[in-house]
Amino acid sequence: MTNSSQQKPTLSYFRWAFIVTILGLILGAALGWQTTGTIGGMATVFFICTVLAVLEISLSFDNAIVNANKLKEMTPVWQHRFLTWGIVIAVFGMRIVFPLAIVAIAAKIGPLEALVLAAREPAEYARIMNDAHLPIAAFGGTFLMMVGLNYFFNHEKDVHWISGLEKLMARSATIKGVEITFVLALVLVFSSFLGEEEATTFVHCAIYGLLTFLAVEVIGGLLDASQQTMSAAAKGGLGAFIYLEVLDASFSFDGVIGAFALTQNLFVIAIGLGIGAMYVRSMTIMLVEKGTLAEYRYLEHGAFYAILILSVIMYVQTMYHIPEVITGLGGAALIGISLWSSIRYNKKEQAQERAEAHKELHA
Repeated sequence: MTNSSQQKPTLSYFRWAFIVTILGLILGAALGWQTTGTIGGMATVFFICTVLAVLEISLSFDNAIVNANKLKEMTPVWQHRFLTWGIVIAVFGMRIVFPLAIVAIAAKIGPLEALVLAAREPAEYARIMNDAHLPIAAFGGTFLMMVGLNYFFNHEKDVHWISGLEKLMARSATIKGVEITFVLALVLVFSSFLGEEEATTFVHCAIYGLLTFLAVEVIGGLLDASQQTMSAAAKGGLGAFIYLEVLDASFSFDGVIGAFALTQNLFVIAIGLGIGAMYVRSMTIMLVEKGTLAEYRYLEHGAFYAILILSVIMYVQTMYHIPEVITGLGGAALIGISLWSSIRYNKKEQAQERAEAHKELHA
């Protein structure tokens, strides 16, 4: 990390996010005018785009921190590739292609027909998306739960925020498969509260989520570990790139599904969530370049606890509706508390250093 990146003004990291925000809101207002032909309709779509962007940002604080945690281990070339190609995949792939793919599979129609359905019959499109919520929540929730548990069940982890709990998890990491056992047990518990058909779907999709996490881990290890047998293009980054893309997809499930509670228009959703995704990218770059994760030692902990809570919420949402604002604020609150704890720790360390320096001076 260079001194220039440390001295770079914080707002400068959000330049492109601000530009996309302005362009996106103008496009949203234009779309509102085109679809309704009224000032009121234009203002409504403008407002919905703004709310969706804020929702995506609030849901994605932890996403940015986890991205930064992985990116700092990648080569500069692959960091750049993720922050360019990755954001294209995140904005267009997850906010447009993913919902279309879900509807195309569920309705057994082609992608173009799904796009026409979204444009001409948004209510039917939204119904199909909502019907697909259970398998999406089971898959995404399981993947995110494994991400969170994998961080805490690590016998090499020596920095602990909630000391007693995290030390226990770190010690338990020596037991092979402990995270998988925990997740499968939780899947069985939640499935027991669902109807027979729903329970079968939930368990199947949860297992697919678990297998996807394990497959990504294996592929990442094969691609990134064997430096001598890999080409230079794949060294130190392709596995992590794949991991981050799947992780981004899992984070996006909740926001994409929840967006249909505000509007049934796919294009309005894409604009609002796309704006939010740009801020996630900007936050990720800032965290990596300014070394924020190293400066605030418990910030990662807060993010991974937020991931675990989000994964459980996704499970609970298969039975009860939980407003997305609660999910977003809960994650942001945890990260805020971890930041406050980090600042307190830093002040305590600085006070001890000053006291020791004072003692040496007068020795």
